[in-house]
Amino acid sequence: MPVEVFGPGYQFLPREEILTFGELVRTVRAGVELGVTKVRLTGGEPLLRRGVEDLVALIAAVPGVDDLAMTTNGILLNHHAEGLVAAGLNRVTVSLDALDEKIFSQMNGVGSKLERVLTGIETAQRSGLPVKVNMVVQRGVNEQEILPMVRWGREQGVTVRLIEFMDVGETNGWDTSQVVTAKEILAEITRELPVIAVPASYPGEVAQRWEFEDGRGEFGIISSVSQPFCRDCSRLRVSAEGRIFTCLFAGEGADLRAVLREAESDEEVVGFIGSQWGNRSDRYSEERGKVDQPKAEMSYLGG
Repeated sequence: MPVEVFGPGYQFLPREEILTFGELVRTVRAGVELGVTKVRLTGGEPLLRRGVEDLVALIAAVPGVDDLAMTTNGILLNHHAEGLVAAGLNRVTVSLDALDEKIFSQMNGVGSKLERVLTGIETAQRSGLPVKVNMVVQRGVNEQEILPMVRWGREQGVTVRLIEFMDVGETNGWDTSQVVTAKEILAEITRELPVIAVPASYPGEVAQRWEFEDGRGEFGIISSVSQPFCRDCSRLRVSAEGRIFTCLFAGEGADLRAVLREAESDEEVVGFIGSQWGNRSDRYSEERGKVDQPKAEMSYLGG
């Protein structure tokens, strides 16, 4: 969230405009009716939501939710890890773009300390919470951190996923020259570490995966710029104030909140969500450079 946009005076949404825990759980129940088995809490930063452990417990108790995950910047993870495990969270993904303190500070832009994130990861692991790390690779900024991050992941038992720098939102100043492609990332890793390709574990898996030949872990690469996977996408996003987005690169979503607050039956909610997904035609990553459309910010939609 760029500080020049979201500075100290920025006016965030009033509480009544944000979905309640009950409305979020009702949304999850409707998703399960449509075949959803995996739920991920993202942000913004989900650990800033008061009572987030209670929300995790409520969602974990929904029959049909087989996998409940969270994506966080890790800054508050040290304080929440044990409570999240107790509430039923299955795994956590931490956004971490560098292990070098200076580069980390440059990329997060809000003065956060790297040590707090690393401590949070260690606490999560000790609490029995499996950890993955997402690293966005940006040319001229942190591509020199690829091998250090992969080495660190092997040592710590953390699966690292390296992500091509994407043109999410309208404020990150994206340019194709800043993209380190999946092919380049893989070449940098295999220059030092022999690997074996791993087949996808389920349809629509976004990361291409590799195991190290010595058996000490694996890593993944997400290549939505150089190798788009729109046709296999199975991810529906719901924003904090209840708008449905059928694509990470969509400009605006459909108003689920109104349906949740006006519908007399869960069947109406299921029908609304189903119609939005059934009528989707999104394939922005395949059309990149051919279409011009406003896009919601990553901080608004999560990952």
